[in-house]
Amino acid sequence: MRLTGRWLRSRRIWLVIYCLILPGFLFGCQQPGSMTTDSADSIDVIDQRSYRLGGIGAFAEMVGAGVKKLALSAAIPADEMDALIDAARTIAESNGAEVYLEKEFLVTDLFPAEITDGMQVLLIYRSKTLQEYIDLKERKRLLVESASYSGAARAGIARDMGRLLSYPEDKISSLLTFQQDESS
Repeated sequence: MRLTGRWLRSRRIWLVIYCLILPGFLFGCQQPGSMTTDSADSIDVIDQRSYRLGGIGAFAEMVGAGVKKLALSAAIPADEMDALIDAARTIAESNGAEVYLEKEFLVTDLFPAEITDGMQVLLIYRSKTLQEYIDLKERKRLLVESASYSGAARAGIARDMGRLLSYPEDKISSLLTFQQDESS
């Protein structure tokens, strides 16, 4: 099947929209069970498994298309992750991406640590990106171990994580500023 330039452009537009909208999926969206329609009498209940797999699918498509280098699933309790990991792998593979189950997510100053505390996260990636994440996690461990995880070194770990997530530099800076303001 030959893909036309117009089709590819429209696909890129949707991927950009996903990039702008879906970061809230992990950090701050309403819980799907609480979403309501215009009618005060009815409530749309979306099952969590389908909701999470849909998010994973969207992110896997972005990673597979090269729009994002690394994407994250929602932080999920271990028992719920066990129930969806096989489907998540299938979805990721169908989009040209891979998943890695992260049980001890790399916490940086980009987001509050409570988001992933006691939870598991799927890393959605291609090729060498997983090794870059593992190397970054090791760099942080060594800094913490040597009591050097502060100042510029700490900010550097957060910035490198933001770059792995394909965030623009201004977004990384605003997240770091926001987290500093929240912790003050």
